Amino acid sequence: MKSVKVLGSGCTKCRNTVALIEEVAQAKGVEVALEKVEDMQAIVGFGVMSTPAVVVDGKVVHAGGMPDRQSVERWLEEA
Repeated sequence: MKSVKVLGSGCTKCRNTVALIEEVAQAKGVEVALEKVEDMQAIVGFGVMSTPAVVVDGKVVHAGGMPDRQSVERWLEEA
């Protein structure tokens, strides 16, 4: 199971990023533990200054805007 965190303030792009990850995970049959992190201190703790950002298995893989579908598919397929 992949641990995925979406870091952001709750803006539209953040909500759309969560929805995209859920959609791709379901389509690919990948089990994810998806968490939305809105606490600014926690977000800064990841070294992120621009949101939305995505953390997969403890590693920041994206920051500053909504990721594209192909990127999400790649993150979820990686072992």
